[in-house]
Amino acid sequence: MGYQQTIIIGNVGKAPELRYTQGGTAVCDFSVAVTESWKDTNGERKEKTTWIKVTAWRALAEVCNQYVHKGMQIMVVGSVEANAYMNKSGEAAASLDLTARDIQFLGGRNASGQSGGDAPDDIDYSQMDAIPF
Repeated sequence: MGYQQTIIIGNVGKAPELRYTQGGTAVCDFSVAVTESWKDTNGERKEKTTWIKVTAWRALAEVCNQYVHKGMQIMVVGSVEANAYMNKSGEAAASLDLTARDIQFLGGRNASGQSGGDAPDDIDYSQMDAIPF
């Protein structure tokens, strides 16, 4: 038996897309850019951005659809999986997909220009069902 937990902090790059499975389960997808910066041996600032597709399920999906906006900074806790695919040029590529267990809104600006904040306190995340796979 194993357990995996990944934590990312980054900026939402793609607005959430909410959909429902045939069984009526809410699923919300969006992307997060995680940018690392450092100085090289010459003292020049360097940056590297990694894009991660985030998927939230059930009540968390509904919350993300309502409160997550492009540009806002969030922290996502969940399990990550690398998926191989062929890109438009026919070359092998890979994506990082994170299934969210918890999301914290850290700040940044949302679509209405307001700073990000916490989700409502009246949502009981402990009652969410397990991920259906």
